[in-house]
Amino acid sequence: MTDHPARGRRRFIAASAAAVVLAPTVARAQKSWPEKQVKIIIPFAPGGPSDVTARIVLAKALAELGQSALFDNKAGASGMIGAEVFKSAPRDNHTFFAVTTGILCITHHLQPVPFDADNDFIPVARTATAWTGMAVHPSLPVSNVAEFVAYARANPGKINFGSPGQATLFHIVGEMLNVEAGIQMTNVPYKGSAPALQDLVAGQIQVQFDPGTLPLIADGRLKGLAVIGDKRWPRKPEIPTLKEQGYAKTGGESWHGVVAIKDTPPSVVDALSKAIEGALRSPEVVEKLANVQHFASYLPSEPFREKIVQERKMYGDVIQKANIKV
Repeated sequence: MTDHPARGRRRFIAASAAAVVLAPTVARAQKSWPEKQVKIIIPFAPGGPSDVTARIVLAKALAELGQSALFDNKAGASGMIGAEVFKSAPRDNHTFFAVTTGILCITHHLQPVPFDADNDFIPVARTATAWTGMAVHPSLPVSNVAEFVAYARANPGKINFGSPGQATLFHIVGEMLNVEAGIQMTNVPYKGSAPALQDLVAGQIQVQFDPGTLPLIADGRLKGLAVIGDKRWPRKPEIPTLKEQGYAKTGGESWHGVVAIKDTPPSVVDALSKAIEGALRSPEVVEKLANVQHFASYLPSEPFREKIVQERKMYGDVIQKANIKV
């Protein structure tokens, strides 16, 4: 028997109504990421640059995604304790690792590390970069990098530069300038940047490459010769970068980023990366980063990966040429 047209219309309307009723249930069953609180493992102590920048950027990014962030500090062994904790964390797509230039580009050149950066981690995004200054004691008779290099060549063995420790990023930056300029500065390693800066202000050492030099340059206690990286410091725009002064190979940008564990779905990586990009456009985040001498420097997953590979080689070459050991 042929179905009556009116009955067919009634069935269609009933089915459509049922679909509308069921739609929210289906949407709830197919929840979008993140489904719960997101953990960020920070491999350094609370209060340091890696900790502060991660909290500023990721708290905002995850809030925009409708979730909170749990920050878990696992400090020690130049970030390697945190790396081990991250590698063994549950594969739940809700645990990520805050990384630095040192962790991904330097440490493995100097000591065994508990991960393979290319195969164990997926770059999510670079988040922020530190403004870094090259500063000298005011008594040094130089006003730019060319004069500093000439002075160092005329006074071999008399220039000591402070660093926050042997084989740290800012020790390597000094060695990069040694190699590129053909000079012989001597590294004086300290237990952190602060005591080195105290000795620089006191005239016990002559130069330092460090973000902590910038406030001291601004208040006149140190003389700023250069900014390391691609951008001038907005508070002292008259100070040129090292690259502008002819030393393009001396890198040394201290950046921060986030990685996921291998096999994390691309959709999750992309969602967090885009949320970070959005957070870094926030005037509130930009201001908070500036207050700790950092600036937003977003790179999405693939360009971030390329940056890591490029800088890993750059630092490896300098470490080998300068024979830097831990």
